Amino acid sequence: MTDTLTTRTGDIGPLVERELARTQGLLRLSPCWVPRAFVQPGRRLKLHPDDLYAFGLERGGIDERWFASTIEATNAGRVPDEGLSYAVIGDDRVLLRDAVAECGASLVGEPIWSRYQRWPVFAKFFDNRGPIPHHMHQDAAQAALVGREAKPEGYYFPPQMNPRGNDFPFTFFGLAPGTTKAEVRRCLERWRAGDNGILDLSQASRLELGTGWLVPPRLLHAPGSLCTYEPQWASDVLAMYQSLVDGHAIPWDLLVQDVPAQHHQDLDYLVEQLDWEANLDPSFRETHLLRPREASAGQGFVDRWVVYGRIGGDDLFSAKELTLAPGATCTIGDAGAFGLTCVQGMGTINGEPLASPTLIRFGELTDDEWFCSEPGARHGVTFTNTSHTEPLVTLRYFGPGVWGGQLPGPA
Repeated sequence: MTDTLTTRTGDIGPLVERELARTQGLLRLSPCWVPRAFVQPGRRLKLHPDDLYAFGLERGGIDERWFASTIEATNAGRVPDEGLSYAVIGDDRVLLRDAVAECGASLVGEPIWSRYQRWPVFAKFFDNRGPIPHHMHQDAAQAALVGREAKPEGYYFPPQMNPRGNDFPFTFFGLAPGTTKAEVRRCLERWRAGDNGILDLSQASRLELGTGWLVPPRLLHAPGSLCTYEPQWASDVLAMYQSLVDGHAIPWDLLVQDVPAQHHQDLDYLVEQLDWEANLDPSFRETHLLRPREASAGQGFVDRWVVYGRIGGDDLFSAKELTLAPGATCTIGDAGAFGLTCVQGMGTINGEPLASPTLIRFGELTDDEWFCSEPGARHGVTFTNTSHTEPLVTLRYFGPGVWGGQLPGPA
């Protein structure tokens, strides 16, 4: 249990460096749970049902688990370390954010450290019973007006996390071609009259397991009810454009929380926040739907790109899915640090335990999440599936510059 660990805030660098040397570049992470007040939990995160409201009923249910996160969740009433991942080293724990600050390039690599001075990405499982509101995430210029950063994101729908699709496995993207700014403005004018009708102006796609999407800033989207793996930029900005979802009212505050105060009632500003070219793009599905692409394969294993692509011309984040057959071993080298979670099976990673849990109590430790340093990733990480019957499947996400346009062909 995490409450038996000592939280270290000083002399972190030597502790972390010793652990990296012992594990050949790995840090074990404890589960990081995040509640949301505006949604209902999908109950597929393997969190015990009695713990879904562990933060308190008024905070909402836990429907997100964050991976290798160094940013705080921007929730009202949040606890001080909400959204921040901890590395577990013996009987101690340290914030991954502090470990990165102390170890710098020896943890995240020189290219990322020299440019960002931090780990600038994270990933999450998002698990909701139904759809969430049509919303967008601000771009860099918009977010900077409130001292924040942009939030582009990627989606992948792992079959292991979706034994059921829940209430609405469809996602609305953008606006239907021909939609006008005046129509969106009228939706905002009707905010307090009930359903403001924003979805009447959009189009939905059925979500397909084993695929994903690349979602740029300023694009409206109303994610459906599949449990989603989401690598993304390390930011939590958003603007909700839908006033009512599944009978649940969305407060105006969630539309303007990351908007300069002088524009909180400026409907024209809120309409112009959207990237109109992207939202009206009739070819959005063809250019943003992601299907797995094989990165490498060998005896008993296959490694696939599942999130990839450029946003605004930049390779900001990406993700791979590694599958090992029963009894197989492989060593995989990568061009950058990564956060990893195991979604099926059991085995080892550089000789350390690796297993997908069946049920997790709030505050319990697991063996399913690790962070790998850049030197460790370049040296190569060895995975072994110790099961005689079941595949070992892991997801790992990377920061800027790792994908690099590698697309050899469909997996």
